[in-house]
Amino acid sequence: MNNFRELKVWQKSITFVVKIYEITRSFPKEERFNLVTQFQSAAVSIPSNISEGAGRNTNASFKHFLTISIGSSHEIETQIIISKELGYINEDSYTVLISELTGIQKMLYALFNSLQ
Repeated sequence: MNNFRELKVWQKSITFVVKIYEITRSFPKEERFNLVTQFQSAAVSIPSNISEGAGRNTNASFKHFLTISIGSSHEIETQIIISKELGYINEDSYTVLISELTGIQKMLYALFNSLQ
């Protein structure tokens, strides 16, 4: 249906996933199977669901998978806030991540709204 690799939101989501993996490497070891796993899974879910939805035969199916991506983006937003509150990320990293995530969220909503 759609070539997901050409979607800017997918491209930005891939870049965002890499940043999440890089940032969570510095988290305490005790968070490895807790916050880090959730953080990474939710991040990977965004581009994964975009690509899965793009491969479906209908816009309705694509929209369904975009809603999952949107939900994962909000999950990550919460995890970013928690990480900042726990002192795992500094203010600069927080600001960059939230800014990039907000841009991805806007693109997801725009893509969702563009589908009939």
